[in-house]
Amino acid sequence: MVSTAIPASSTFKKLQARLRNQVGKAIHDYAMIGAGDRIMVCLSGGKDSYTLLDMLISLQRNAPVPFELLAVNLDQKQPGFPTQVLPDYLTALGVPYRIVEQDTYSTVKRVIPEGKTMCSLCSRLRRGVLYRVAEEEGVTKIALGHHRDDIVETLFLNLFHGAKLKAMPPKYLTDDHRHIVIRPLAYCSEQMIARYARQRQFPIIPCNLCGSQTNLERVRIKEMLATWERESPGRIESLFRSLQNLVPSHLADPAQYDFAGLEDLRRGGG
Repeated sequence: MVSTAIPASSTFKKLQARLRNQVGKAIHDYAMIGAGDRIMVCLSGGKDSYTLLDMLISLQRNAPVPFELLAVNLDQKQPGFPTQVLPDYLTALGVPYRIVEQDTYSTVKRVIPEGKTMCSLCSRLRRGVLYRVAEEEGVTKIALGHHRDDIVETLFLNLFHGAKLKAMPPKYLTDDHRHIVIRPLAYCSEQMIARYARQRQFPIIPCNLCGSQTNLERVRIKEMLATWERESPGRIESLFRSLQNLVPSHLADPAQYDFAGLEDLRRGGG
């Protein structure tokens, strides 16, 4: 039987309250949840998605508007995947859930050469399945467990490899305009989430597909940010806040700011 007991120490309660406040603020700031929403919580078995579900269950009890939760796990048929861990855990919690079985593992292993990064294809396949399930279940929002550090790491991935000033938005509409995706952990640091997951003793399921890829560029960026954070505590938080304080006139995108019109402003005294 999987334990779902919540620690009672004052230290844990403070940590839990801080995470809950950050999640609540992100939900409020980006209007993530509305009355009557049916939210599909994507549960991978990692620390982030367990924490996401925990926070949403906690907030649901005292939310100013009613909303439903549906936990969904995609069983990608990775060898050795412990199939009963999540069903046992979710049954003990009393949370409605659905386990979707689809062998994306074999597809990724067949298509991606040995030693190459698997994440991009794996992510696309997983996303396609989850969007299909969202349609079938009639959900209004899809909740993902990405946190503040994921968002900042993605910023640097796009800067270094895509030449774009782009990260992960806390809330977005998919390209086909059929799904709204939310990231309620957007204000939460990975360090706090890891501490919370350890104290809650979540039954973590490691990803054997991509978790063994030590050469991932995201890993290198994570290490770079960790070094900066050790040298200048608060650096990651500052980087995240910069995404909320854009100054288009001091960047260089003519599609976002009318540089050509500055002469008219000068002549007109505006």
